Amino acid sequence: MGKRNAAKPIEDQEQYFLQRVSRSFSLTIPQLPPELRKPIANAYLLCRIADTIEDETSLSLDQKRIFFHEFIDVVNGKAPAQQFAERLCPLISGKAVPGEHDLIDKTPALIHTVSGFNRHQQAAIRQCVETMSTGMLEFQEIKNPYGLETLSAMNQYCYYVAGVVGEMLTRLFCDYSKQIAKTQEKLFRLSVSFGQGLQMVNILKDLWEDRARGACWLPRDVFHNAGFDLDHLSAGDYRPAFGKGLADLIAIAHGHLKNALSYTLLIPRHETGIRRFCLWALGMAIFTLHNINKNRRYTKGQEVKISKATARNIIFVSNAALRSNVLLKIFFKTATRGLPMSYASSN
Repeated sequence: MGKRNAAKPIEDQEQYFLQRVSRSFSLTIPQLPPELRKPIANAYLLCRIADTIEDETSLSLDQKRIFFHEFIDVVNGKAPAQQFAERLCPLISGKAVPGEHDLIDKTPALIHTVSGFNRHQQAAIRQCVETMSTGMLEFQEIKNPYGLETLSAMNQYCYYVAGVVGEMLTRLFCDYSKQIAKTQEKLFRLSVSFGQGLQMVNILKDLWEDRARGACWLPRDVFHNAGFDLDHLSAGDYRPAFGKGLADLIAIAHGHLKNALSYTLLIPRHETGIRRFCLWALGMAIFTLHNINKNRRYTKGQEVKISKATARNIIFVSNAALRSNVLLKIFFKTATRGLPMSYASSN
């Protein structure tokens, strides 16, 4: 790690880091208008640093508490980014996703870049990172391999790690476009649900990997109502009652993804970049959810992860219907056919 990072912006390196830490965001963020691409890329990478602190198994709870608080201060300009990076980097284990170590090393450059955004962009990014880091720490203090107590707790966790991102994106979209800002109230109502839908799919996909590192974000009450106790959760011992609990969560996630479509349709048709950004993420979540639904006996995320061919098809279909709300509604209905459906409000 060199002091070259302290004052030099990341500039064109965002895409390099996105490709190393996130397959999906490395596809979707470049679709955004140029005015949004850099703020959202940098915001995502900062969120990914918080996520790295949350997931790092070699860090004790006390260490995570220290680093989360320090990271909040760094993002708010109250602590030196270089010192934060130098202290955290050596503690990141080999189990981390390739690229996360280098990303933390680039924290000073990320912070420098954010300082060059307009005040509305800076405020949105800083508020998101602070809320996310505070919430992640709260749930690190209560996490265990046997799940969260209630669906309400799971909803709160999803808000901290994804719903706040939906709110931040909405603020950035509205700052970018006066026309989008006209529907700000409706967008904000749907933005948290959009984030929760994507996060619930990730929670289900990564269930067994999370549990292997001592975490489980499934709600115990939902599985209890289905006749399954999460104390007995085992990758090699599938039980139909567990599958029923999964179906209930798939139905809830389906409802949130329906709200995500409503959110996307509020974006003006001519804003094709933002629409692609939303639709590609939505499509990938839908087909991952399908894979989980069809293979509830899965024992690792790789078994339900969508293929590159499926991702290409999602992109092709989304682009073909990009400007037509009618076609997008038809494609969504077709794509979600066969998924369990929840009739309760998912707002």
